[in-house]
Amino acid sequence: MKVSSKLRIYSREFIFMAKGLWSTDHPILAHVIPIRRCNLACAYCNEYDDYSKPVPTEVMFQRLDKLADLGTTAIIISGGEPLLHPEIEAIIAKIRKRGMLACLITNGYLLTQEKIKRLNKAGLEYMQISIDNVQPDDVSKKSLKMLDRKLEWLSQLAEFRVNINSVIGGGIKTPEDALTVGKRAVELGLSSSLGIIHDGLGTLKPLKGVERDIYFKMKGLGKKGHTRVNRFQKNLVDGKPNGWRCRAGARYLYICEDGLVHYCSQQRGYPAVPLESYSVEDIRREYLTKKACADYCTIACVHQVATFDNWRDPQTLGVKGAVQREAVQAIQTLYQIEQTE
Repeated sequence: MKVSSKLRIYSREFIFMAKGLWSTDHPILAHVIPIRRCNLACAYCNEYDDYSKPVPTEVMFQRLDKLADLGTTAIIISGGEPLLHPEIEAIIAKIRKRGMLACLITNGYLLTQEKIKRLNKAGLEYMQISIDNVQPDDVSKKSLKMLDRKLEWLSQLAEFRVNINSVIGGGIKTPEDALTVGKRAVELGLSSSLGIIHDGLGTLKPLKGVERDIYFKMKGLGKKGHTRVNRFQKNLVDGKPNGWRCRAGARYLYICEDGLVHYCSQQRGYPAVPLESYSVEDIRREYLTKKACADYCTIACVHQVATFDNWRDPQTLGVKGAVQREAVQAIQTLYQIEQTE
């Protein structure tokens, strides 16, 4: 990445942080879905289908205008696979035109050198690619073998920051591959992070054995950045709940392809209010609402956004959301076993 591009992005991120600390009446981060369809079918994923049409671009523009009017600082675009949207560059350009940070999560398969240049021109500022293994298997085709050449193109051409997120848990057969992926990202000058695959409600699949070893080795690898705001993972790996204030529905919004606001990708259905009618009153209510799934949540971006507000304003309203009791019990049982060994 060019030095000028890097400085520009860092300065905008500083403004992002200052705005987030200044007021609690606006979203810091909104996650938007321009298409639910994906070109892959990873076994652990519940966030895609193989038939959905793209959300019309004008509809996406209306949603982005609404988010900007709510004071949203940054937008993450994902899916499905967002690069399947035929006008993804126009959507990114709209985000930038409204003064918001533009981020994209992709499986990387559709990247070409020309596509990277068009993303540069549109003003993309951050991209994340998840790579699950070194060789593709029946769990995931998001492999280093299939994507390494595209990572080289990104290293050479991208004027935006690129993070490679490797994963463990959730049926990944070769957890040691995460370390190989992370080292390759660093070698190419990209940042790296590690995700713990969650279940269908966003709670942890317990780690043990080699998965635990890989997790701790990855902690010290490569560049630091917002993706390393993940201290919450340590408690989860140890089978302990996190005491934090989830601000989903307020500081973090997940807007599905139907234009409804949800807490996150794994809590679709709560509160499920149309974005077009979402207001500051909704933000204030959800800011103070406890989330049933919070203790064992693994959704990194929600945790990261919450760091702006964990020090202020206790949550005094009800408890909403769903939580899978069996998953929590499994984590607690694992922790009890380890304590007796």
